[in-house]
Amino acid sequence: MREKANAAAIHQASLTGPTDVLSLIGNTPLMRLERVGRELPQVELYAKAEWANPGGSVKDRPAKNIILEAERMRTMSKDKILVDSTSGNTGIAYAMISAARGYRARLFMPSNVSLERKRILRAYGAEIVYTDPMEGSDGAIRRVREVAAENPELYFYANQYDNPANWRAHYQATGPEIFEQTAGRITHFVAGLGTSGTFVGTARRLKELKPDVRCISFQPDAPFHGLEGMKHMATAIVPKIYDPTVADRDLAVSTEDAYAMALRLAREEGLLVGVSSGAAMVAALRVAKEARHGVVVTVFPDSGDKYLSERFWDEAGTADG
Repeated sequence: MREKANAAAIHQASLTGPTDVLSLIGNTPLMRLERVGRELPQVELYAKAEWANPGGSVKDRPAKNIILEAERMRTMSKDKILVDSTSGNTGIAYAMISAARGYRARLFMPSNVSLERKRILRAYGAEIVYTDPMEGSDGAIRRVREVAAENPELYFYANQYDNPANWRAHYQATGPEIFEQTAGRITHFVAGLGTSGTFVGTARRLKELKPDVRCISFQPDAPFHGLEGMKHMATAIVPKIYDPTVADRDLAVSTEDAYAMALRLAREEGLLVGVSSGAAMVAALRVAKEARHGVVVTVFPDSGDKYLSERFWDEAGTADG
């Protein structure tokens, strides 16, 4: 079935002719997890493979929507510099799209993000301003706000944490994709909180399409954690787009469990995914164990190739979910 669908998509693409990088964003595969969770035969576990986006992560979706919306509103132009804070993936998406559309991008990020992310940003020609690693993503947010306020005529402040175009990208596309890919059979949706756009937008749409679907968010279990791109909401600058009422439940995931699960996914499923994907699997498996039957879908935000310099790959470990 999947092979026929892929063949049909390739055939359709050949009929429509040349495309551009933005048109490659979205419509990512939904993968069945075969071995992780195999002790739960009555539960189907799936994950959206968001590294299939051209920029390598789920953040291509909101970055595209933010930039296109700014173009429509004429708040973004060639004489302005796009600025925003990022832990890496949204910055890469901004840099990729800016390169394709002829914009300058200046990105503010903690200096301790992975080496791979820094190199990718430089490859796209983005300007990087490093902020105090001890202040995490909040430090980058505070710095870019200062800079944007100093010269609003020079900068387009994309503001991924507060821009509704972020969650609307998932409301318009990610939610419907998941619903269609599961033929409406989804019973539980699980996603992490960073900007919160993926969870809020997808969950809102899924609840419209299927009111009885259970939507569960998760976040790091402590203020100081190693889950890049995620926020411990109780101690962080809370994004304006975050709506806690959307979640039926919120879970806490430890950095250690996420690391161990990333290793497990590589060795048991053949999936080299990032740390936040490991965290997503921990949370989804916890939900699946409690549900005992149903169709549980989560999002794997990116692959593991941006984290290969991290030491945890060399360490043995297991995740108990």
